[in-house]
Amino acid sequence: MVDAVSSLLQRGVSDIFPYDAESKDTDVNLARKLDITDRPLRIKLGIDPTGTDLHLGHSLPIRKLRAFQDLGHTAVLIIGDFTARVGDPTGKSEVRRQLTETEVADNIRTYLDQIKPILDFDTPGRLEVRYNSEWLAKIDLAKILELLTTMTVGQMLAKEGFAERYQQGTPVYLHEFLYPLLQGYDSVAVQADVELGGTDQKFNIAIGRDLQRHFGLTPQFGLLTPILLGTDGVQKMSKSLNNYVGLAEDAVSMYSKLEKTPDALISEYFELLTDVPLQQLPANPRDSQKLLAHTIVSQYHSEAIATETQRSLAAMVTQGDMRQTAVIPEYSLADVTFPAKLFYLLSASGLCASSSEARRQIKGGAVKLDGSKITDVDQTLAVPEDLIGHVLQVGKKKFIRFIQ
Repeated sequence: MVDAVSSLLQRGVSDIFPYDAESKDTDVNLARKLDITDRPLRIKLGIDPTGTDLHLGHSLPIRKLRAFQDLGHTAVLIIGDFTARVGDPTGKSEVRRQLTETEVADNIRTYLDQIKPILDFDTPGRLEVRYNSEWLAKIDLAKILELLTTMTVGQMLAKEGFAERYQQGTPVYLHEFLYPLLQGYDSVAVQADVELGGTDQKFNIAIGRDLQRHFGLTPQFGLLTPILLGTDGVQKMSKSLNNYVGLAEDAVSMYSKLEKTPDALISEYFELLTDVPLQQLPANPRDSQKLLAHTIVSQYHSEAIATETQRSLAAMVTQGDMRQTAVIPEYSLADVTFPAKLFYLLSASGLCASSSEARRQIKGGAVKLDGSKITDVDQTLAVPEDLIGHVLQVGKKKFIRFIQ
């Protein structure tokens, strides 16, 4: 139990606040609180459905939430269907576009499916899924005024992002001030003992502590996880930067991306994204890349699928037998207008980020159709039948099979 708590509070954790490791006071020593508590603690994680897809960067606090579940505590997963309509200003150089209720509802549909491979949805008492519209949609003006009296403009402008925008003369709108207060009120509503979040959420989590104190509750602990670098090893993981691995990606795409993880990131990815003991990592970086890819694909698909994907991709590279491999992701031509340029299909299918990149890849000799190199940048396919059943490849690791 001691080892499990130690791992919980150390592996993949950037900060815990407040935290006095020498104190016996359970209000400032989370390890002691976990050790002597006579009830399951309530561990809060809020996710705003501002998009449709989650990636491995989003998984860090979710994995930590699962670790608390495994120790017998209650995960309180808050889907911010109300706060998503306000928009978290954290890390933004300008105001977020406010989402409509319909947009938020559309985004929510896929979230739980993407999270299910991580969290324990089955053990009674281990998970509460809550939507913060349950309480925030009912707040009246009197309650909003009470929330506003707990913060000053100066305190809000001390928040990173707000201060920069204010100094630069970029508008800061009053509704943005409400976001941290509403997220903080979530902690009051669910009576959280611990709130999880990335390092960029420290301000918002601290406000949750202040509001709990204001409403006569014991303030929660904040436990912060790092911001995950993307597969480029330079910037944080982001779909817009195309350096991400999506939780809902097919096994081949996921494996292919992770198998190319830069050497400098391998240890960090193992620590943050797996439970593999770090002292047991292979000495050879190439073996570590393969183990990392296999381990993570196993988490989101299955060990059998990960093993088959590993075998099949190796066969594709060494044997060039593209059309006989079942694990290649499929791309439907149903919505493609023919005749169609091959570079357009490379972009539309997601093998390349844009048509210009597709043209560069063709010029560089990286594009193959059924193992045969494509050299004509303007190659045109007349009818779907020219492609159905065939496999298009970019580089050594990216493939799709065309279907009707």
